[in-house]
Amino acid sequence: MPRGSNEHVASNGSVVRTRANGRISDVHNPKTGMNVHNGLNGNRRISVERPDHSRIVAERGRPGYVQRPYSFHGHDFARRTYFYNGHEYSHFYRGYAYRGVYINVYAPGFYFRPAFYGWAYNPWAVPITFAWGWGPNPWFGYYGYYFQPYPVYPSAAFWLTDYMVSQDLQAAYAAQQQGGEVDGTQTAAGGQPALTPEVKQQIADEVREQLALENQEAGQNAQQQDVDPGSSGIARMLSDGRAHTFVVGSALDVVDASQTECALSDGDALGLKGAQPPDATSVDLTVLASKGGQECAPQDTVSVSVNDLQEMQNQMRATIDRGLQELQSKQGTGGIPALPPSAQGQPTEPQYAAIAPPPDPNAGAEIQQETQQADQADGAVSQVDGLPAGPGPAASPAAPAAPTIVARGQTSDQVSPALDTPARVANVETKVTYYYNGMKVTFNNGQVSEVQ
Repeated sequence: MPRGSNEHVASNGSVVRTRANGRISDVHNPKTGMNVHNGLNGNRRISVERPDHSRIVAERGRPGYVQRPYSFHGHDFARRTYFYNGHEYSHFYRGYAYRGVYINVYAPGFYFRPAFYGWAYNPWAVPITFAWGWGPNPWFGYYGYYFQPYPVYPSAAFWLTDYMVSQDLQAAYAAQQQGGEVDGTQTAAGGQPALTPEVKQQIADEVREQLALENQEAGQNAQQQDVDPGSSGIARMLSDGRAHTFVVGSALDVVDASQTECALSDGDALGLKGAQPPDATSVDLTVLASKGGQECAPQDTVSVSVNDLQEMQNQMRATIDRGLQELQSKQGTGGIPALPPSAQGQPTEPQYAAIAPPPDPNAGAEIQQETQQADQADGAVSQVDGLPAGPGPAASPAAPAAPTIVARGQTSDQVSPALDTPARVANVETKVTYYYNGMKVTFNNGQVSEVQ
């Protein structure tokens, strides 16, 4: 428990934890299995474990999901049906016990050809420049003090580093706009960004390691071998004695060496140096880059639970996969080198994804329902026990999401954040087609030409 916090049982039976200022940080309802965490930055995360071992997670201003377990080859798997801004998509996870904690390790929903991973892993013949088109976007100006893209890209790892950090910062900015979250302090432009070239190099090195890992998994999958979650998750990273870099993928509260609580948010960077105690359920990391305000200070040592750290790596790998799809769709255009013939072709769906139960048809409604119940639970504790609410703005029932709009003339950079990851991508010369569940979007020369 962070220094200065307090825990007690409320009059309605909920276990309530408050911060030193008396505000509610956590509410646990033992009857419903609901946990509500009010973050330092104003975010709020709701999780519910249900009797059938399914799980609902909702987060203010961010994607929520419904997770349902299933079995493949006698191993635990799960499908998460995510819902965000009226759009639904899925990710897959392999579950296993680690250090007495049950964690979920990201399992790719598709694998590319080995030559494609080689094209992405190795340096390109000639470094390239790339026009991201972020200039007019508010998030880019807001975080200009923190992040600047590379001027040139010698390989896909550097391109993917900027892609991943930009996706995280866009998510943080959107959450701030939608939920009133204060996600950092904007400072004057000029000087070296807080995310320094040295830290970005460490992230790029980690991206290359993840590409090599996924290439290895793709080979095992092609031979119908089961992938070891201990090798593809944080178990290997915590035991190989090597330095590793993590990029924060969602808002998170942690404690520093003095047991004082501080915040992390999307796009912050953490460093792991050397092996950790073999039985620890939390990991000490160094803050390599953060955004100021209430966030943990650079060079602070912070403690992160193994479950949160695994989710951090899961988000990193999922974003890299999304970036690889972007690279595949853009290859040969905009300065991106063309793929060799051996690297071309559609990604392959692994069998554990093919046999998974269908996406949850009611994910959006279930997430909204739990959000409303969390509002009531938080409010009941505040009113009955006289405790001030969490630090964020007062929560309100989730409004119906605005419809996703895709129109002719939009670029893939505009479409991808709205629709997330397509099920597959067809790339023929200047014509690229994204296939979603129930939708097909065709691009010609980089712009939407048809929507079906």
